[in-house]
Amino acid sequence: MVGMGAAAGAAPAGDVAAGAELVVGGRRHLDAVRLPEGVRTVVLGALAPALDTVAEYVERGRPVTVLASGDPGFFGIVRALAERFGPERLDVRAGVSSVAAAFARVGLPWDDAVVASAHGRDLRTAVNVCRAYPKVAVLTGPGAGPAELGAALRNDGRVFVVASALGSAEERVERVTPAEAAARDWGTAVSVVLCLDGARALGPVRAVAGVRPGPAGWALAEDAFAHRDSMITKFEVRALALARLGPRPGDLVWDVGAGSGSVAVECARLGAAVTAVERTPDGVGRVRANAAAHGV
Repeated sequence: MVGMGAAAGAAPAGDVAAGAELVVGGRRHLDAVRLPEGVRTVVLGALAPALDTVAEYVERGRPVTVLASGDPGFFGIVRALAERFGPERLDVRAGVSSVAAAFARVGLPWDDAVVASAHGRDLRTAVNVCRAYPKVAVLTGPGAGPAELGAALRNDGRVFVVASALGSAEERVERVTPAEAAARDWGTAVSVVLCLDGARALGPVRAVAGVRPGPAGWALAEDAFAHRDSMITKFEVRALALARLGPRPGDLVWDVGAGSGSVAVECARLGAAVTAVERTPDGVGRVRANAAAHGV
């Protein structure tokens, strides 16, 4: 199992398939390596038939090489291979992942980034993670690329970094607004989209990577929020609402008639994306102030 690195020269493009009797990979991966004489190749499309072919060779003890992008253990094919054949039978040689390469191109650390895959998955989960967190990498797929993300996030104050064909001579890394992304045809070469809140993209030092740790407590006391004339959802009611809603990363919560925004803020502290609706300008200002005070 060889990952073709997203950094130029990160993975050898020569004899990685030497000795194999079957080589499986995308067309561009197969074109990038020197194939042994007489080797059988399978161009990856549907995964199940390719795994069935691999199984035929594995059962006979014949050598197989699988080519993939970047680090195949990170939202990649290693999971499917390990489930089918057992991890002890795999020799994985990882390249530089597209996520690591994209953040390197823009000079940002990514230990505090959240990574969401929209490849073969519901795009709404990635969209809501982008709304909730200031630094997100989205692994794209057919029907879930920069244009679709841009259309969903055009009003959310984010900046996109669209990284295409990383590690190749055709590499492109472009900063665009979500509206600009939505208006373009990006083709099939997009590797990853970084979705950034420019003001918060360089976060504090972390001890735990990825999603920020959950709050130490919830159903906070009323004095944790600015409110008008005691017009605030009492903490006992918030506790019940939060327990029933179970907000988490990837969810979207609407708080209509948000008042002080206490319920909205508590849902956001638990990782959900939140849209709070309040009628009056001073009410909107109060919700925003409470959100800022709690770092969401």
